[in-house]
Amino acid sequence: MLWLAVFAGVAVAAGVTGAAYSNNYEVPGTESGQASARMAKAFPDRSGDGDTLVWHTDSGTVRSGAVEKAMRHTLKEIAGLPGVSEVQGPYGKHGTDGAGTRQISKDGHTAYASVIFDRPTDELDVAQVRTVVDTAQRASGRGLQVELGGAGIALTEAPRAQLAEIIGLGAAAVVLFLAFGSLAATFLPIVTALAAVGTASAGITLLSHAMTVADFAPMLGMLIGLGVGIDYALFIVTRHRKGLRAGLPVEEAATRAVAVSGRAVVFAGATVCIALLGMLILRLSFLNGVALAASLTVVLTVAAAITLLPALLGLIGMRALSRRERRRLAEHGPRPERPTGIAARWSGFVERHPKLLGTVAATVMLVLALPTFGLHLGTSDQGNNPAASTTRKAYDLLAGDGHESGFGPGFNGPLTLVGTLDGAKDRIAFSDLPDRLRDTPGVAQVGRPAFDGNHSTGVITVVPTTSPQSRQTSDLVERLRTEVLPEAGGTSTLRVQVGGITASYDDFASVIVGKLPLFIGVVIALGSVLLLLAFRSIGIPLKAALMNVAAVASSFGIVVAVFQWGWGSELLGLGSAGPVEPFLPVIMVSVLFGLSMDYQVFLVSRMYEEWQLTHDNRRAVRVGLAETSRVINSAAVIMIAVFGAFILSGDRIIAMFGIGLAGAVALDAFVLRTLLVPALMHLLGGANWWLPSWLDRWLPRISIEPPPEPGGVRLPGPQDGEKPLVGV
Repeated sequence: MLWLAVFAGVAVAAGVTGAAYSNNYEVPGTESGQASARMAKAFPDRSGDGDTLVWHTDSGTVRSGAVEKAMRHTLKEIAGLPGVSEVQGPYGKHGTDGAGTRQISKDGHTAYASVIFDRPTDELDVAQVRTVVDTAQRASGRGLQVELGGAGIALTEAPRAQLAEIIGLGAAAVVLFLAFGSLAATFLPIVTALAAVGTASAGITLLSHAMTVADFAPMLGMLIGLGVGIDYALFIVTRHRKGLRAGLPVEEAATRAVAVSGRAVVFAGATVCIALLGMLILRLSFLNGVALAASLTVVLTVAAAITLLPALLGLIGMRALSRRERRRLAEHGPRPERPTGIAARWSGFVERHPKLLGTVAATVMLVLALPTFGLHLGTSDQGNNPAASTTRKAYDLLAGDGHESGFGPGFNGPLTLVGTLDGAKDRIAFSDLPDRLRDTPGVAQVGRPAFDGNHSTGVITVVPTTSPQSRQTSDLVERLRTEVLPEAGGTSTLRVQVGGITASYDDFASVIVGKLPLFIGVVIALGSVLLLLAFRSIGIPLKAALMNVAAVASSFGIVVAVFQWGWGSELLGLGSAGPVEPFLPVIMVSVLFGLSMDYQVFLVSRMYEEWQLTHDNRRAVRVGLAETSRVINSAAVIMIAVFGAFILSGDRIIAMFGIGLAGAVALDAFVLRTLLVPALMHLLGGANWWLPSWLDRWLPRISIEPPPEPGGVRLPGPQDGEKPLVGV
């Protein structure tokens, strides 16, 4: 009841306040950020964002009487809609600046109008934008095609995750039912995860009013929350079921499951949160919101697993076991459980062939990581949207096939040159700048200079020959900044900064790339310290760091192949090939390092316990792998299903996370943790557990599992396959 009350309260508050998400990539101090700030100060009337309305006809031209009449009426109607500041069209006075023929393509088949909203994109009312879209598209028909593009219009195409959720949860339910054989036990992890994710989603909506939170943060939180939430509950339910099979009463089995596996879940969630919060060291407001939103989701999934789940376990009682298990327990009583079947045979196979299997695993990881060396960080534009979307159609109409049809690919991402003018000499130099720019390779069009009221700031719009996401456009930005503009100033004091959406994306990517080594180093160091404290070994943390890097590199190889090279992206409905988002490495490294840490601890913990008992490394690795691989693989299959389902979300960014995380989890569970790691540990022998004596005395001692209760009944431990240590 408490969880229901909390969820209801947060959901109502979120519904009343609404969302205030923002995709602001600008970084204070960068050149594009300074240009944007100066533009806002010098031209406050341009503070609202502008989108584009495009119309095209194959029969006749857009200057024909019927087309002009229809579009004049449409533009006039849109200009009067709430939220619209002005409309700049090619036909005359509809709030237009008289651009006229410049807004009609050379072949006369395509024209556009700029729709200027009265506020920035992150403050727009989606309902008002939807009205603009509906009003414009009513003009379509009889050979006239009308489409709309821009950041504001994209709000009406916000992805809906319902299909992805349903598919992911359905796949997870199948895996859980196969593992448990009980319908009641199957739904407990799903209900627990949904309660946590639902509360977190509403909480993220409220968080967006307090800080910058990207619009993809709720869906990313849902993706992570469903994956880890179901898995955290899986481990506690698995432990509870073992207690029931050992003959414990329902209440005592649930209490012990939470006391043992619950501690492991808390430790697991803490490692994920530490990795996510590592993004805060980058000091980028855009990523701070994502880090806190994702961490909030993980915290709530942990809270639900150790509070809501035990209550549900008590509610279903012995139905946590299947009918066959309940019947067997009643007839024969508790029996010891020992690892048998595929898991035991696989563990023995790895023990006999560590060199061969280790080489095969390392080769697979290396091959998959090779595309990562060609990683191109940049921001995909609406040319990467699904082909059926109006934003993609508008983008394609504007780009055309060249200069004779449409306006060229660079028209979708013009550069804004903002000049700081101090005196007549600077103004003359700025006025002469367009002539120099027209001769610059990579420049398709150059607009006329515009000045603010006191002529202290000038603006020139430059249209590249290539699309916003193209490497050539980024090269043009660099060439303008380092060569063309410094030379154009001559002996004057003229300072010109390159801004615009393309330049801001490039600057954002540069800042992230520059800070990425520090970020990865901090995350690896924190994870290594945790493993050092948990296992009191130098080798275990070093192998874990290496495995984590391998998982990240290989998963990025998959992302590059699908999204940057376009292998199957159109077939999956993810649009055309394009660059990888600059923030993707940071967020994926955070999530993957946290999840990989959980796998590592869960696997090595059982090995460590056996090592302490026998000091036989071969036995420790064999027993640890045999007793944990089934649980690891089951948890991984659930995560893969949940993450993979988000490919169907319709959002390119979320699909990148889905494919990247699903691939990483698959490689981590089926190649690294159950193949490469045990093979390496067999080869290293007792060196796995070496720790200098002086360091052993200095390090504090931590324990993930609680001490055994005096006189208490000990559940099957070394043979139970579900050691109370961290799961995924």
